[in-house]
Amino acid sequence: MQPSALRFLGHSTVRIELAGRVVLTDPVLTRRVSALRRVVAPLRPEDYADADVVLVSHLHGDHLHLPSLKLLRPDARVVVPRGAGEWVRRRGVARVDELAVGEELRDGALRITAVPAAHSGHRWGPRSTHGPDAPALGHVLEGDGSRVYVSGDTDLFDGMADIAAAGRLDAALLPVWGWGPSLGPGHLTPERAAVAVERLRPSLVVPVHWGTLAVAGLARAPGRAGARMRRLLTEPPQEFAAAVAAGSSGARVVVARPGETAEAAIRAGRDVRSRPGDAA
Repeated sequence: MQPSALRFLGHSTVRIELAGRVVLTDPVLTRRVSALRRVVAPLRPEDYADADVVLVSHLHGDHLHLPSLKLLRPDARVVVPRGAGEWVRRRGVARVDELAVGEELRDGALRITAVPAAHSGHRWGPRSTHGPDAPALGHVLEGDGSRVYVSGDTDLFDGMADIAAAGRLDAALLPVWGWGPSLGPGHLTPERAAVAVERLRPSLVVPVHWGTLAVAGLARAPGRAGARMRRLLTEPPQEFAAAVAAGSSGARVVVARPGETAEAAIRAGRDVRSRPGDAA
């Protein structure tokens, strides 16, 4: 697929144009998410208002963000993990579909298949026993002869090799950090995300889940805490790109900044290729 069809809107939100459809992943479109603040330029309605399909990977508030869903067209098709549909409908989202691992749906010429993710699916996190709970997912999008993997939040899992074995991946969207000074379980560090690339062998990979959200005031705080947060808002995708370049996947890493297309990042020279070789 063309790099112009991938626009990183920030955090885990990517605009994908494929098979005549506009897809948004895990839309976070506002300036704030609970205690988190957007530390980059705000989004424009034209970045997201025409979305046909919305993919929600899991129920955490920085991925299933109800105020952002309500900014979209009422007829946008919101796809959530199986078991979460009724909870989302009760909160005012009109058109909701559910998918479980291995299930697929079609929207015109676009096919979407749910695949596993190694991440907590509970709305309030892995230690809560109350409230909505549904397994976290990734998605594979297919159309116009292209195949795209959207991992959602995940750690490494053995099934990544199965995703690669099912067909060549033209692109993959992989998380490389988060919104805080540390990562909890079920996330990829830059180094572990590079291992995922070795398993998935995509032609192109765009790092996501970085550089967008931070606890209010932390990025401007003096001292070590603020300095560390400022580094973590910029360094993880560079570390990821370097780790991939040292591997043998042959993948091209494109570091698009929030709001930027992969094509624009390539023009700016923010892309690297790893050397092709045998699978690690």
